[in-house]
Amino acid sequence: MTSHAETAPLVELPFGDRLAEAVERKRSQLVVGLDPRPDLLPVEVRGDVARFCCGVIDAVAPHAVAVKPQLAFFEALGLEGLTVCQEVCAYARAAGLLVILDGKRGDIGSTARAYAAAYLEPGADASRPFGDALTVNPYLGRDSVDPYLAACRRHGVGIFCVVKTSNAGGGEVQDLALTDGRPVWHHVALLVAEWGADLVGRRGLSSVGAVIGATHPTAVREARRILPQAVLLLPGVGAQGATPADVAPAFTSGPASALVPVSRSVMHAYRAGDAADWRTAAGAEAARVKSEVWAASGW
Repeated sequence: MTSHAETAPLVELPFGDRLAEAVERKRSQLVVGLDPRPDLLPVEVRGDVARFCCGVIDAVAPHAVAVKPQLAFFEALGLEGLTVCQEVCAYARAAGLLVILDGKRGDIGSTARAYAAAYLEPGADASRPFGDALTVNPYLGRDSVDPYLAACRRHGVGIFCVVKTSNAGGGEVQDLALTDGRPVWHHVALLVAEWGADLVGRRGLSSVGAVIGATHPTAVREARRILPQAVLLLPGVGAQGATPADVAPAFTSGPASALVPVSRSVMHAYRAGDAADWRTAAGAEAARVKSEVWAASGW
């Protein structure tokens, strides 16, 4: 495991500006998801989630702009899991990657404020926030999102609001028609645009983004129209069946206006049947997806 420094200065630039700089510098819109399952780890690192995740980070750092730890997989490891997640996030940052925590947190009042403090605000020792951004669930309304918006203003972090998801059952709520015929998710997208309007950085991107499932190409196009200044996080490319071509319309607002997270196909690339080292396989798959997405984006 390569050694990186464990501390870094506090960040003041808005999340959208930092993301735009990283995308243009690396010519990449790839986000590598970290969804560690102990039963799927290579034999070499079986039982050592931190070592596996940090090895993946070393492999993909030249090709990705961010990692996306899925908090549920770390929480499933018990109390130790959050400590491991913090270690992995610090390692990723020291490797020059942004950290997008995937928690889809959604609650009201003091609970939302506690989530914002836990994941998006500096610690008592003035260390950097746990993550550079966090996925949140806006379906509880504005008061459930306000604490995260406040953190974005104060600390230069970002959020990605779940708007239209990639799972098949999402349409049972998100696609319901309003009285004017628009689906519910369109209304939520408009709210997200409103919430992020005063958090647009110098690069023209808001710190308030949206999660739009890449498995719904029509929704990707519609979301881009409704949310011209939002960064769209587009899960579903790879294992869920979507392709880079499906998300190409999301990049019309600029090269950093959309991100493509890929988890299983990178983390477990070594299981594809060849004899490649797991780190080598992860790096090769990340490089391939990065190139395909960049080409599809048209930039």
